[in-house]
Amino acid sequence: MDVLLILGGLLLILGGLVWLIVRAFSVSLFWGLGSLLPPMTLIFVLFKWRKASTPVTLAALGVIPFVVGVAMLASHDSEQLDAILRLGWFKPDVQQTPGLGTRLRGELNGQPFIPEEGELVGGVLTLREQDGRELRVRLSDAASGPVRISVLPEDHGQLPLIEVSWPVPPLNQPKTQHLAQGYTLYLDLKTQPPNLLVGDFHLVLPEPFRTSLSGRVELFANRLRYRNGKVDTHFDSEDTLAYVIKDYLVRCFASRAVQLRSLPRVRLPARHLEIDVEASIDSQTRHLPVTMTKDESHGWRVEGDRFPPLPVGTDRPAATVGVEPRPGPILKPVDRRQDFSLRRLQSSPDEYRQLRMRVVTVQGGTADGLFAGVDEDGSLVLQRYLGSGGSASYKLSPQSIQSIELLDP
Repeated sequence: MDVLLILGGLLLILGGLVWLIVRAFSVSLFWGLGSLLPPMTLIFVLFKWRKASTPVTLAALGVIPFVVGVAMLASHDSEQLDAILRLGWFKPDVQQTPGLGTRLRGELNGQPFIPEEGELVGGVLTLREQDGRELRVRLSDAASGPVRISVLPEDHGQLPLIEVSWPVPPLNQPKTQHLAQGYTLYLDLKTQPPNLLVGDFHLVLPEPFRTSLSGRVELFANRLRYRNGKVDTHFDSEDTLAYVIKDYLVRCFASRAVQLRSLPRVRLPARHLEIDVEASIDSQTRHLPVTMTKDESHGWRVEGDRFPPLPVGTDRPAATVGVEPRPGPILKPVDRRQDFSLRRLQSSPDEYRQLRMRVVTVQGGTADGLFAGVDEDGSLVLQRYLGSGGSASYKLSPQSIQSIELLDP
């Protein structure tokens, strides 16, 4: 209805202008040519009102449905109105090709969905666009190899949880919808070196979700990235840091029997990090303070690393240079999700920084992101990365929170 009002108003306005120019030519050639220029058109209307009154009235009548249509469009689809005002309809429709070989057809929340990023890490399949729209499939088990899942609308039990998320203007706060059953899902993924899962993906949600996707996906199985067959140490992720640290310890202790325990949470992107590393080296638990730096030429590296590569077949202790390991007790990993609450978060916010949380507001909205801290007003600050280095942060007052859940251990 709103589009028809806008088009009808524009047609009346255009018809009135054309009629006005015809009336000007009927007076004289001078007035006709002059009316093609906006200033002369106004002068013609003022001096020849009897000739110009009817066309001007017609154009004025066209303004009414045009304004009403624009107001209706702005009330329920501000993004489309913004595209019209920016002449987005006039520009050619350029679709970006995803970096991975993902080829999906369909829509997410009623809009075409072309994900640029995709991964299956920690049992969560994520497809993400740069504008912040996401589709997440939380599998019941963390997959470490090929994945094959088939779900029908009538199935019940422990099924994958579907999450659809998109930014909502004007603050671009993410809105999330969840679905635990009543959908169709087919997933058939096979491993492909070095760290990909490739296969068929088919998802159909109930009509109110306006989401249906089908095609072929390529997903990263971890947060390592490769360049020319080697790990790209420029990529910011905890997996990259773990790879660099493990390679350093293998060469430092001249032993391939190195196993890292879980690294402490760090804030990325960064250029300099101080990390307390816990590792098992030759079946002995050691604690090592490690300083990591990042530069354009080498990416992430351990400061003071001058150890040569470990020769093939060599696994002997070597003289330690630089870092002197100190023994320490074995620490059990702590699951912060136990006994987590809003009051505990407010009392010890630093303990939960950069951990993923999901918040349900009293209005019924749902949002999730990384906890960035508590501001001066006592509001919780959540941050969400949108891809390609972009991020969005938003604040939630404790009074507006109905429930909060810690997603990371």
